Amino acid sequence: MIWAASDAREIYCDLFDGRSAAIRRVATVIDASAKTLVLTLPDGDALIWPLVSLRSVPDQADEGRLVVTTTERALARLIVEDAGLIQRIRQGAWRLGETPPVRGRARVFGWAGAAIASVFLIVFVLVPIMADQLARVLPPAGEEALGNATLGQIQTALGEDFFPVELCESREGQKALDLMLDTVGGNNLDLPYPITVSVLNHSMVNAFALPGGQVVFFQGMLSAAESPDEIAAVLAHEIGHVAARDPIRIALRSAGSLGVLGLLFGDFAGGAVVLFLVEQMIKADYSREAEAAADAYGITLLQRANVDPGALGDLFQKLLDKFGDASGIAAHFMSHPALGDRIATSRAAGDAMGVTGPVIPDQSWAALKAICD
Repeated sequence: MIWAASDAREIYCDLFDGRSAAIRRVATVIDASAKTLVLTLPDGDALIWPLVSLRSVPDQADEGRLVVTTTERALARLIVEDAGLIQRIRQGAWRLGETPPVRGRARVFGWAGAAIASVFLIVFVLVPIMADQLARVLPPAGEEALGNATLGQIQTALGEDFFPVELCESREGQKALDLMLDTVGGNNLDLPYPITVSVLNHSMVNAFALPGGQVVFFQGMLSAAESPDEIAAVLAHEIGHVAARDPIRIALRSAGSLGVLGLLFGDFAGGAVVLFLVEQMIKADYSREAEAAADAYGITLLQRANVDPGALGDLFQKLLDKFGDASGIAAHFMSHPALGDRIATSRAAGDAMGVTGPVIPDQSWAALKAICD
């Protein structure tokens, strides 16, 4: 493009140099021979921007002016309001509408990769380590308070029409539950808090342990069981998790991980943390080692109480046949591929005992089954 001599006149424009917040009034002229835009600063210094390096800044609200930058200084902005100069820039800067090239892309990707690696390190390494350490020193009263608060959140989360799921409080049913707990030996353990057992009036087929010694059954589990020994076996298994303090570890890990992610993605109020914690407590997706340890602990309790440990395997098999391994109780008990071994282990422990007695009388079992009526 060739300009006439009259085109080479100075036009004053506003310059943001990209290094300070100050606005500078600069004399701007197009050098036709060199194909450059020359900016003369108030102190006499000059900036020379090749026309080929000019790029327009997108999303400009005022169509009557042009805001340009240069690929040589991407943060700089020149505000041009003279219509003639705007026209000449558009004629000579043939790459004006292109997207400015990204500089330091490798460095950006490097820092992004390091940030992602740091998040993974915190969530999957540091948070579990800190949770395990904190679980050892957390006062029993604090753990009980966390368990009570979590149970309340679970009741609210599973409720309908703003009404939380209620606890089943039939007097005779609760007596039967307490009798079962006493027979299994849950009141004679060396724990920093007593074991408490409750039933939620919900059709889900599940049971789980909460921090602070709480074991919670859903009414659906009582309906699915065919004998009190099956419920006692589940109770003994959950007591095993309580004794190992698995619930508080899961709670601390979940809260810590979601807390970190919430800070990154904006959940400062902690709503996602609460919901995820509720889900984790219900699912209680323990490791293979934790599940095996809870099984072994529960079998020992049942053997001492002269209750058939094979009832646990019978319940596992029954629910696996009915619900499969992806729904119902699978979210809690059946989340591990070694389920067949667990069924065989519990049944073998029962076979080795010979004759066993019922954990509670038939009358108490009937009362427990009707605890939510």
